[in-house]
Amino acid sequence: MGEKTGYNFPNPHPEVIRAMRQLQNSGVPIILCTAKPNFAIQNIIEMAHLDNLHITDGGGVVIDPLNHKTLQARFIPTASVLKIVTTLLQNNIYTELYTTSEYVIQESQASQKTTKHQTVIQVPPRQVKDLLDEITWLDVTKIMPIATNPEEQKIVVTLLAPFESVATISWGVHPSILPLQFGIITAPGISKAVAATEIANALKIDIKSILGVGDSKSDWQFISDCGYGAAMGNAQPELKTLVLTKQANGFIAPSVDENGLLAVFKHFEL
Repeated sequence: MGEKTGYNFPNPHPEVIRAMRQLQNSGVPIILCTAKPNFAIQNIIEMAHLDNLHITDGGGVVIDPLNHKTLQARFIPTASVLKIVTTLLQNNIYTELYTTSEYVIQESQASQKTTKHQTVIQVPPRQVKDLLDEITWLDVTKIMPIATNPEEQKIVVTLLAPFESVATISWGVHPSILPLQFGIITAPGISKAVAATEIANALKIDIKSILGVGDSKSDWQFISDCGYGAAMGNAQPELKTLVLTKQANGFIAPSVDENGLLAVFKHFEL
């Protein structure tokens, strides 16, 4: 997905969908790996008929929506959610809470961030009067603070530092709504790498035979374990540098707005 509305946003370009579907039909499973919830990638899964497990919520949920199977859903302990969300709200940081079926915001925080992020998630959040009151009965898979820009991100990083021992914290971006920065807070020990290993084991596939593709530095979590790696042309420079450490098994593709995934498939002779 890119930033060109009607071309590759909110869904990938039709040629990319077609290529994924053909590859899937040839017997090579395509596993989507994202910080988004499963309901935000449902359209892609259905259009390309990717009927296998996928990694969502930054590794917090491993799910096959088409076959209604969930391999793993790890929830953040309620006590930790309360402490983290209290800190974020007290500092007026826009915050979203995720479960396997919905995401929730405090209605007083509804803003342009809500509208922009909704274009990516493709469904609206449930708005509540007091987010803290909801926590006691929600099974939270992810907390997502959204910073306005990299400068505010630094502030949020500082606020979250005391919680690094009770949660996994990483960051991501989306090319269509830059400069917003998305915090990805999941249960302890959660990562895209752990989830990728779980899927490889479930499919009985050696992870060294897997090609990992991404555009965010956090994607190196799983790409580093894969035998092959590619970074999109619009990827963060740090990821490109890391991918090239794979030497002949690494590749820098054109940008997502140039349908760079097609070049990845061609380069690795898929």
